[in-house]
Amino acid sequence: MGNEGKIQRLTGFSIIIFLLLAELVDWSTSFYFSISEMEGFLIDLAVSIVYISVVFLVIKGLRTGAEDLDGHKKRLKNIFDTLDVAIWSHDLKTDTLLITSGIEKLYGHSSEEFYHDNTLWKKVIHPEDIHILAQREEGLSRGEAVTSIYRIIRPDGEVRWIQDRGIPVIDENGNFVDFTSVLFDITNRKESEGRYRSLVEMSPDLIAVYSRGKLDYINEAGCKLFKAKSPEELVGQPISRLIPPEVLSHIKNRELTIGEEFEEKLWFEFKATQLDGQAIEVEMSAMPILYEGRMAEQIVGRDLTQRKKAEKTIKYMAYYDVLTGLPNRNMVRKHLKDSLSKGNERVAILFLDLDRFKIINDTKGHRFGDLLLKVVASRLKNAVKEQGLVSRQGGDEFIIVLKDLGKDQVSKIADRILEEFGRGITIEGQEFFVTPSIGISMAPEDGQDEETLIKHADTAMYLAKDSGKNNYQFYTNQLHGLSSRKMELENGLRKALEQNQLALHYQPQIHLETGEIIGVEALVRWIHPEKGIISPAEFISLAEETGLIVPLGKWVLENAAFQNKAWQEKGYSPIPMSVNISVRQLQEDRFIDSVKQVLSDTQLSPKFLDFEITESVMQNSEKTALILGQLKELGITLAIDDFGTGYSSLSLLKHFPIDKIKIDKSFVDDIIHHSNQGAMVKTIIDMGHNLQFDVIAEGVEEQEQVSFLLKNGCKVGQGYHFSRPLPVKEMEELLHKNMRHVDILQ
Repeated sequence: MGNEGKIQRLTGFSIIIFLLLAELVDWSTSFYFSISEMEGFLIDLAVSIVYISVVFLVIKGLRTGAEDLDGHKKRLKNIFDTLDVAIWSHDLKTDTLLITSGIEKLYGHSSEEFYHDNTLWKKVIHPEDIHILAQREEGLSRGEAVTSIYRIIRPDGEVRWIQDRGIPVIDENGNFVDFTSVLFDITNRKESEGRYRSLVEMSPDLIAVYSRGKLDYINEAGCKLFKAKSPEELVGQPISRLIPPEVLSHIKNRELTIGEEFEEKLWFEFKATQLDGQAIEVEMSAMPILYEGRMAEQIVGRDLTQRKKAEKTIKYMAYYDVLTGLPNRNMVRKHLKDSLSKGNERVAILFLDLDRFKIINDTKGHRFGDLLLKVVASRLKNAVKEQGLVSRQGGDEFIIVLKDLGKDQVSKIADRILEEFGRGITIEGQEFFVTPSIGISMAPEDGQDEETLIKHADTAMYLAKDSGKNNYQFYTNQLHGLSSRKMELENGLRKALEQNQLALHYQPQIHLETGEIIGVEALVRWIHPEKGIISPAEFISLAEETGLIVPLGKWVLENAAFQNKAWQEKGYSPIPMSVNISVRQLQEDRFIDSVKQVLSDTQLSPKFLDFEITESVMQNSEKTALILGQLKELGITLAIDDFGTGYSSLSLLKHFPIDKIKIDKSFVDDIIHHSNQGAMVKTIIDMGHNLQFDVIAEGVEEQEQVSFLLKNGCKVGQGYHFSRPLPVKEMEELLHKNMRHVDILQ
């Protein structure tokens, strides 16, 4: 071959290097191009430019004289040897094969092996990628440059990714006369792409890219979110099909400010429409990226529908009574406060308590009692109609708020309520008779704030009970000096603390899978010398209102702790003792000191003491968090009692050092006796577990409830299905049986 031919050959290699440079540039447009690859690309680009300059200098030198040809050939060989690529050139006319030494680094075989067997490059291709050769040969036969990507297996067993740019030469007769391949090792790029693609595709969140108003990419989670069968259903579609115009307008406004100061990441909550037309709540963030060489928006989003439903459920639970569907005490106080803030607006409060309800509830059970309360709620709404707000305070107490009515009009509504209860209530074929006692207070004459009005209506209600029940009484100033059951109970409760009329009963908490007793709740009982056992439902609320709950709660705590320590000293298995702690107790300045004193006096380890508090503590979250934190530091376990029936906020609850939540009995009853078939219980269990709380179900009365609770992940229960609250001796017999049961299990 003469100098001119060699120059043409070198010129051909310079073209190859330009192709190499083009490949490097082509990499930069990849969607998955990482920062480290970008740095490598810039280095390769700079090096390639130097190499090209050298090649042109070599060519120029060759043209000045043949005497420098050998030196330039050596220099050119050094250039190819330093490139991290391999070049394969085959002159089919002369059957001359030229392979750069870079092939040894890529394939792990020597150059001699390739010269000896020019089909070796095919033999090392991964079996799963052999099919690529047919597509490659078809394109080359038409004289087209073809880029193929396939895996090879090196002699040491390592698998590498190769990008092969094949360039054919066809003469004027259509004959395949020359062939050149530029081979790159793209393993790092492919692995980087694979890792990134795995993260994107396996992400539970929507990840998508759009530009020029159309969707360019969407992952599998995004397809599921919008109910698309595959990405092809959405890619290329207008992005407005998925995202509403008001959201897109915000993003477009940001696009206009690219290059100026702007918030790089945008966040939205909106309603989107799935392909089947169903609306969902979506949370989405958007930020600008480069995609295939142009500005685009990458969006990341998730379905908020279930979370929104949960939030709505929690909000409902905060302001509505789950059993009856009526507004609860939080809602009625808010309603009252709003009404009274307007000035001298006339407002009437009807405080209603059901006569004989406790007898029915105690003899027929809580399930009958709950069914009865639902009928009562319906009759109250029927009597009041649209003239006022009917609410349930808890137990068998209801409050009705009437606005802009005179005393005569209020009396007519009270009469309608009494008429509604003049006929019996039939439940499961049995007829029951309950009558209401109603106390009425009116603003502004009986008070100008909700606390005073409710208190005065409550006082008037006890006068109605003292007056023979099934009637209503208006509050008057003379009631301050009159005796009522409420006043009798208050005085009697003070004496009960002094004269040792109180006793503790104990109800076990059971591990639902093993039947083992894993805890005990202490419940106070008032044994009146004349009236017999007085229900806690009647005197606990009175104790809360009068402040007697503080000494009462202290008495319960001291005796429960002493009893637990005594059981341990008798050899019973150590288990925690649960004690109810009221909000009033937590508000006492010396409450923490009194707890420390009890622990010191009884020598009971704090880990065997559980404090149960109600959700109402959330209303003073700052002080509550401080006190609960101090109790936690002592080693005491904290539980939320009757979860779901009072004021609750998950956003606050998750910041408190709570260990357990106890599902209220009213929800547990719904497992069997409500159309939702325990959906609320399942929701509370799921929320509890998400917040990493232990979950205990209260009021378990039937085996069907146990099965449901176990199936849904609640493993601890308490209720009459296992045992009623027991006095000390009977509880000790149960603990003794539990020890034998545990021994058998072991």
